[in-house]
Amino acid sequence: MKALTTLKPPEHGATVLFDAPGPRARRRTLMFSVIAAVAVLAVIGVAILQLVRSGQFSYAKWGPLIDPTNEYFAHVWARLGDGFLRTLIAAVLAIALSLIIGVAIGVARISAGRITRTPIVAFIELFRGLPVILAIYLVSRLADEFRVGVPLPGDNVLRFDLSVLPGGDLLWVLVIGLTAYNSVIIAEIVRSGVVSLPKGQNEAALALGLTRWQSLRMILLPQAFRVMLPALISQLVVVLKDTSLIAVLGGYIELLKMSRLVIENLANPIQVYVVVAAIFIAVNYALTKFAEYVERTLAARTSG
Repeated sequence: MKALTTLKPPEHGATVLFDAPGPRARRRTLMFSVIAAVAVLAVIGVAILQLVRSGQFSYAKWGPLIDPTNEYFAHVWARLGDGFLRTLIAAVLAIALSLIIGVAIGVARISAGRITRTPIVAFIELFRGLPVILAIYLVSRLADEFRVGVPLPGDNVLRFDLSVLPGGDLLWVLVIGLTAYNSVIIAEIVRSGVVSLPKGQNEAALALGLTRWQSLRMILLPQAFRVMLPALISQLVVVLKDTSLIAVLGGYIELLKMSRLVIENLANPIQVYVVVAAIFIAVNYALTKFAEYVERTLAARTSG
């Protein structure tokens, strides 16, 4: 007890890894901070000056985007709105399928035995290690092969054409590619959420006579979803942003692809990309706030 009472409280600014800076260290920190701030402001000033000299702030560049009386305003926003709608459709489909399949894979991995778990883990590690754009490209190539037909033993041919689905084949190439990648990420998030719960939760459920599946479905998964909600929402935001990757393959005209078509006609890439970036930031910010609202609501219901 004596040793504990003689311990001094940590100094202001001290952390586990670093001691509190002294007067000289604080002066150096302040000096380098001022130098860095001046350098950043200088770079921003030079960039703005260069943009002014090249006419990037002119009415001809911004008018079609911000002035409703401009002759191109309605046409430009109709095109951007159409591209944004296509982006939302792809994102909603990919998010819904990723959640359903990801939860199913996560539950299968938790419930499976040591031997049956191996192929599930291999599947998760395979798609988790792939870049998203490569997953979309592989789905595109497989879709082409299955459209032509894969020969099977005998005279049989395995054929499936994604173009028969609503929205066209390129929409489903994007959706399936995003789902293949993000479902395994969500599966790992769900598994981490269940594993992070105290073991007593499952033991108490089994002691009450519930089966392992009932314990998982009624006790563990609801708590895991609440714990992992921020991580889940962050991954859903990633899905929305990754829809723009289909622009690399072309074909499906989502928001980014549509913005390129607008740029080809108006020759204002900086202005259009600024507007597209603002749209993505606004949607992701709204999604994040919605997640915080859901988290607070669930926490209030649980504590009440």
